[in-house]
Amino acid sequence: MTATLIDGRAVAERLRERVAARTAELARHGVIPGLAVVLVGDDPASQVYVGSKTKQAAAAGLKHFDHRLPATASTSELIALVEQLNARSDVHGILVQLPLPAGVDSAAVLAVIDPAKDVDGFHAVNAGRLALGQDATVPCTPLGCLILIREATRELAGKRAVVVGRSNIVGKPMAQLLLQNDCTVTIAHSRTRDLPQLCREAEILVAAIGRPKAIAGDWIRTGAIVIDVGINRVAGPDGKNKLVGDVDFDAALSHAGAITPVPGGVGPMTIACLLMNTVNAAIRTRAGALGPLIGLK
Repeated sequence: MTATLIDGRAVAERLRERVAARTAELARHGVIPGLAVVLVGDDPASQVYVGSKTKQAAAAGLKHFDHRLPATASTSELIALVEQLNARSDVHGILVQLPLPAGVDSAAVLAVIDPAKDVDGFHAVNAGRLALGQDATVPCTPLGCLILIREATRELAGKRAVVVGRSNIVGKPMAQLLLQNDCTVTIAHSRTRDLPQLCREAEILVAAIGRPKAIAGDWIRTGAIVIDVGINRVAGPDGKNKLVGDVDFDAALSHAGAITPVPGGVGPMTIACLLMNTVNAAIRTRAGALGPLIGLK
């Protein structure tokens, strides 16, 4: 068999169209969702990523406010900026681009963000609400993963799911989302025993460990849905860098039922979900007066 590719670019485009349509509706009520992005330093990858967020926000009709600080910025300076953004009524979402430079207390900065404006979903309040099954802003990458899983199947209840990776950003919230969809979930990590066998039991396998091709093709259960969160730069045969995932994609094709490619899988969904989270944050400010949130189809 050859796995079906789950096209993250196409799914993200459809989500952005829904975001743009909802943003246009809000504008007729005098509300334009605003996203503030804080970038510290001159990391090239972060600059490209922030540029893409800004471009897509503008295309969807959102206001965007870019704040670029030098790498020498202190924790107190960042906290002061975040507090200013918290107080602005035209800013509905605040995103502090990670990683921050060495010497900056990232946890302290993120903790200052108003949970209602925490469109990354990293604040402890949102993490706690997600764990309790309450209304919460969900981190963008796992939310995008769930949408892609639902592209492959709507029958999640009872399925055996394995999440490889236990980060607060992807692994843990991904497991929570799968639990909320009635999957039986295991989180695997660097200390997990017999990881290959555990992966072979998964009907849904989410790989989020940040190691190129760490998941071998023969670790994958026949017909499984494979979501590859990894984005790793490795040298290709021609000496040029190329992007690969955490799954050995070529080997996995003959085992999986559906799989996300890298690039073009999870990556585009992260920004699309960020825009959705920002619009939903704007809707929440009016306590239901602006209609329903953008939900999952």
